[in-house]
Formats: sequence, structure tokens, C-alpha cells
Amino acid sequence: MKKISFLFCLVCMTVLNAQRDFSKAKITSEKLSDNIYALFGEGGNIGLAIGEDAAYLIDDQFGPLTEKIVAHVQTLTDKPINFVLNTHIHGDHIGGNENLAKAGAIIIAHDNVRKRMVTADEPQREGAFPVVTFNDKMTLYLGNGKSLHAMHVNPAHTDGDTYYYFPEDNVIHMGDNFSGGYPNIDFNSGGDIDGLISNLSMALGIVDDGTKIIPGHGAVSSKADLESYKSVLVTLRARVKKARDEGKSLEETQKLGLSKEWDATHGQGFINADRIIEFIYKSAD
Repeated sequence: MKKISFLFCLVCMTVLNAQRDFSKAKITSEKLSDNIYALFGEGGNIGLAIGEDAAYLIDDQFGPLTEKIVAHVQTLTDKPINFVLNTHIHGDHIGGNENLAKAGAIIIAHDNVRKRMVTADEPQREGAFPVVTFNDKMTLYLGNGKSLHAMHVNPAHTDGDTYYYFPEDNVIHMGDNFSGGYPNIDFNSGGDIDGLISNLSMALGIVDDGTKIIPGHGAVSSKADLESYKSVLVTLRARVKKARDEGKSLEETQKLGLSKEWDATHGQGFINADRIIEFIYKSAD
């Protein structure tokens, strides 16, 4: 059943993206440090690091946007995009992989990202696959005393989730472990609510009040924003688990209004109140 569901989701995503009109999409950016930017468009937020000899992209949104993304990067630097690093497997974050690889970029991701791309029920083009993978962590040296630290975290949004941290610039890209709304816990890609909460605690141990946090979606954020986000999920997890432990069914739990304080701010996007309750109900230990 999971394979059928996963295949159905992939097919739907492919059809929707094919039908989607990206002609009016605009790529914008926000400067976070001397050499780090966040780029916004359609899909997941992109991180851009400008190294001594090359530009590094963290995620690349949808394939039809590659030309616009590259054009915008060229307004910020004349360095070539030699490296693309994926935060996880979803198409709104890695849809431009193949295009950028054809242009000469090296695609990098956690082992599980490549494994899931290779073994997906819906065939994916090999040109989009990461050609460099890592197990736990990896460091890239950008020149001029700057570095980029890749850190695989607990299965949360997916089992290939990676944080990308720039210690000298005090910037971190958290992918879809942190977003502007309720998180998507992708069970078919190894997602888990407890892993997510653990990862948020890990991130809070890294950042400080001056850190610029690039979320998977939404505005650049702060430590205070991250603390608030974690607090919502910890409280909601406790409520849902209590209802489940008392013998309430998923449907009964969804009718309790356990998330009502945050539905207006967190539940109006891709994941609504019923879905976040379901994610927690099914994955909380």
C-alpha cells in the first residue's frame, strides 16, 4: 500500500508540475552575510554561498525555473555554480538537479536521497542523481576562510534530511525540518515526528540569537522563531499522544481541536490541522 501511495504521489506531482505555469515566477534574494544569500521563488527556499572560486546552491526548486535561478545568481556573482547540495528528496527542492548537472554542477546529498531516487517506483532520470553522497557529515571548504558543514539529522521530514551550516557566517539552511507552517512528515520517505522534534532541539543547540535560519519554506528566521516552532510541535505531540493513549481513534482525535491555537498561523498551507494530527498520531512513540 505504501508503494502504491508513493507512486500515486509521484505521478500526481509530475502531472501537476507539468501543468504548472512558471512563466510569471520571479526569483528574489535576501543577503544574509557577505557571501551567503537566500533565494525565493516557487518551491523550497534556496541557499546560495559564494566561495573563492565557485558558487554553491543548496536546493534548486523546480526544473522549469533553472534558467531564472541561474540568471538571478549571475546578478549576485560571476562565479560558476559548480556545486548543488540537496536537503532531501522532494521535487520542489531538487527539481533542477539534472539541468544544473548538465551545466557542470556536482550534485551532492545524503546517501538516502540517492537511494530513494534510484529505487523509486516512478523512474527518475539518472542525470538528476547525486554523484557525491555522504553518510553522516561532510565539510566543504569554500576558500577565504569559509566553510560549509553538511549534517545528516534524524529521520524527520524524510530519512535523507540534511542541515547545511556556515559557521563563519552564522547561517544555517534547515530544509523542510523547519517551515512556515505545520511540517509534512513523509512516512513513505522515512519521516517521523519524534525525529523532527529531536532535530529542532539539535538546531537550537547550534544557533544563537544572531543566526540567520533559512527554512525550507517561508521567510528567513531567527532562533526565537525556531524555539516557538518547536514549542508548538512539542505541545501538540503531547496532546495527540495523550488522546491516543486514552484509546481515541485517529478520527476522534482529529475532532478534538487540539491544534486550534495555531491553525490560523500554521495550518493554512500544504499541511492542515487534520494532517498534522494524523502525522503525530501515527508516528509519535
